[in-house]
Formats: sequence, C-alpha cells, structure tokens
Amino acid sequence: MAHSHGEDSGAEVNLETARGRDWPSVRQFNVFVANRVGGLMDVVRPFERSDNRIVSISVVNTADCAIIRLVLADPERAYETLKQAKLSFTESDLLVVQLPTGAQPLLQICKALLETESNINYAYPLWIGPMGGATVALHVEDIESAASTLVRRGFVLVSENDLRIDDQ
Repeated sequence: MAHSHGEDSGAEVNLETARGRDWPSVRQFNVFVANRVGGLMDVVRPFERSDNRIVSISVVNTADCAIIRLVLADPERAYETLKQAKLSFTESDLLVVQLPTGAQPLLQICKALLETESNINYAYPLWIGPMGGATVALHVEDIESAASTLVRRGFVLVSENDLRIDDQ
C-alpha cells in the first residue's frame, strides 16, 4: 500500500511493514553477554549453521558486560535462533536510511532529523544494503516522527523486507 507524505513530495513511498506499522523499521537484537574472551563468538556461532545473514553488528563494551547489537536478514528466524541458544536479548526498532548522493550525506540526514527535535541515540552502518547502496541504521527517540520527516524530505527508508533480497 503506497502512501504519499506531504503535498509537495510528489513521490509515493511504500510504508507498509510486516509488523503492521505505518513506517518502515528494521528490528535490532540487543544481546547481553559478559565482557570476556569468546563473548562475541558465543553470539555469532549459532548463526553459522544458518543461512540467515548477519547484516550488521555493533559492539558496546563496558568493564563488566557487552551489548552486541545485531541486524539479521530474517528477524523472525533470528529470534528463534537466539532463544534456542539461550542468549539474553531484547529487541528494538531502527530506522535504516539509504545514504543520499552528494557531499556530506550524514549531515543531510541529521539536518532533516533536527526538525523532529528527537535525539539520535546511536547510529552505525549496515554491511548489506538493498541494491548495494550504502545505508545507516539509526536508533532515535521518536521513530514515527523521524520516519515521516525523512520520507517527506525525500530520503529512502529500508524495511526488513528489503534486507531479505538474496541477490544483493
């Protein structure tokens, strides 16, 4: 289902998602592990027996523990894999934005998000973007407002379905 945002946008964008939201988002798994040798291996090893690709990973270390943030091509299967591995994790939604062409693409995104007055809590690149395009994952305070603003300003948002394409 295509929705047009803003009278001046002129472009229609598909904002229907598999989880019934009005904006495209990508599920991130936040895995909590002890900060010790082999902790990262414990998290990624269960996926080696799977064709479910790790699309991106970010590690935040503290003295005692680490949070390993994962985006996978098939989040439903990833959820089951993490459960079966008995790993402690939570889920959160990210906005994944295709980097625009031109100079300073991150600055363009940040300027657009300034309109929402919503903080970017953290950001990191995705290894595999749709059609080989460079993308950035953003965890923001107000995902709905941020998504609406980015679409209205002409940015391309990536959904979970976009990450499932096998011929990237």
